[in-house]
Amino acid sequence: MTTEQVLHKIYREESGKIISVLTKIFGATNLNLSEDVMQEAYIEALEKWGNRIPKNPTAWIYSVARNKALNIVNQNKYKEEHQNEVAHLSTSDWTADTLLDMLFSEEEMKDDQLKMMFICCTPEISPEAQTTLILKTLCGFGIPEIAKAFLIAPDTINKRLVRAREILKNVNALFTWPEEDEINQKVSNVLQTIYLLFNEGYSASQGDSIIRYELCLESIRLVQLILDSDQVKSKSEANALMALMKLNAARFISRLSEDNEAITLKNQDRSKWNQSLIGSGIQNLNKSMYENQVSKYLIMAAISANHCAAKTYAETQWDQILILYDQLVKIEDSPIVQLNRSVAKSMVKKIRK
Repeated sequence: MTTEQVLHKIYREESGKIISVLTKIFGATNLNLSEDVMQEAYIEALEKWGNRIPKNPTAWIYSVARNKALNIVNQNKYKEEHQNEVAHLSTSDWTADTLLDMLFSEEEMKDDQLKMMFICCTPEISPEAQTTLILKTLCGFGIPEIAKAFLIAPDTINKRLVRAREILKNVNALFTWPEEDEINQKVSNVLQTIYLLFNEGYSASQGDSIIRYELCLESIRLVQLILDSDQVKSKSEANALMALMKLNAARFISRLSEDNEAITLKNQDRSKWNQSLIGSGIQNLNKSMYENQVSKYLIMAAISANHCAAKTYAETQWDQILILYDQLVKIEDSPIVQLNRSVAKSMVKKIRK
């Protein structure tokens, strides 16, 4: 791999972690600064590596980002202008150097990425901008890639990001956990945003299929952060959404022809369905039922599980699917739900004739 290819891979996989830590250091109102420091670390790598890639290129990036953050934290002017948790700790018995080592630990970064999701889903930010902000800050997608995924102009994506950062400053967003009694409600908002992100990758039949599939995988990764968190006590809704995404993503490849044309469920090659992902999704579905909490994701996941269980289209249990759609309508009576329910109802009538 070339230097550029290695850096692109690291950027996609690690930038979300780095930005999350840097945002904790500088504060959510200084998201631009966090992104600038991370960008500078990658530019320095591009300039200094040449064709000699370090043995551990990821550790090199982390080290440079950490040192750049340390230089900023040690600036007296910064300490005076930006009072936050890290600035406070750096003036206590901790040294800034020791503190940053702790902040860049793997466990701390997982926690910080989840906090970053809550920040990206600040309610004052529009749903479209929330998904854009998550892709940019947590998933390592560049503006051209995001524009390609949403099938809109890069300038529009940039405006969304600028506006979102302005809102974070205006509402004085804090890099902290919500109060315990608020976490479940805020997690629901975060899950809704991730669901929208997943749909951008799964539902559209146009655009770059590789990038769109990556959106699905990133959505799965983000929900896994929630499932791994000790702060989130109720995991039923997250497990249900994870089940829905895995069961749908398992059929992703079979939904598109070589020309990126959509293939209907009836005509899909079911041998291409990812059975490992289906099995994993069923496990999440079972876990979601333990807490006896019915959500729209749970019902939709159960519908997807029925489709995945059918070896052929003719063996689909449409009567069970119709019952599930009847339940779903009570929770979310949207045009698309009504349309899918109508399809299931017509299939049931056809079978009974």
